[in-house]
Amino acid sequence: MTGSLITVLVIAGVIVLLGIYVWATYNSLVTLRVRVDEAWSDITVQMKRRADLIPNLVETVKGYAAHEQGVFEAVTKARAETISAATPAEASIAENHMQQALKSIFAVAEAYPQLQASQNFLQLQGELVDTENKIQAARRFYNGGVREFNTKIQLFPNNAVAAMFGFKTREFFEVEDVAAISEPPRIQF
Repeated sequence: MTGSLITVLVIAGVIVLLGIYVWATYNSLVTLRVRVDEAWSDITVQMKRRADLIPNLVETVKGYAAHEQGVFEAVTKARAETISAATPAEASIAENHMQQALKSIFAVAEAYPQLQASQNFLQLQGELVDTENKIQAARRFYNGGVREFNTKIQLFPNNAVAAMFGFKTREFFEVEDVAAISEPPRIQF
């Protein structure tokens, strides 16, 4: 009788330990998933902030260079893409287009010394550079969270728990043209 009791206790102990492991793994995966979602939210907040600065920048430059309609249309289109991007892949494409559009508008601005001396333009440039730095930091934080989450999901035996509860790996925020975003838009005075 004592032999079967020991067997039952060992089996019960193993089941309890397995349950604790599944519980702890599930909770850590949920925590990591929430961190990734939070980091993505930070990126979208900063991209929205930049998108909100763009119309003011365009209007300021338009006052000096009204004939540069193609540049303004490209910036407006890139802004719309950025706002509507819902996934990291879409955001990567939108980010590339936004960087190209911003380079164009700053190239136009270089041709107008009075514009470069405008306090409003200088303030908008400063805010834009600050926002670009925040986007870059948010992107690094997001990718770090995705790396941690994806690694946890793919490690054995975590992958069994992740599959059991439907956890899926997340996309990194990668930019198509790394050279286009390797540094924030240049501002020359």
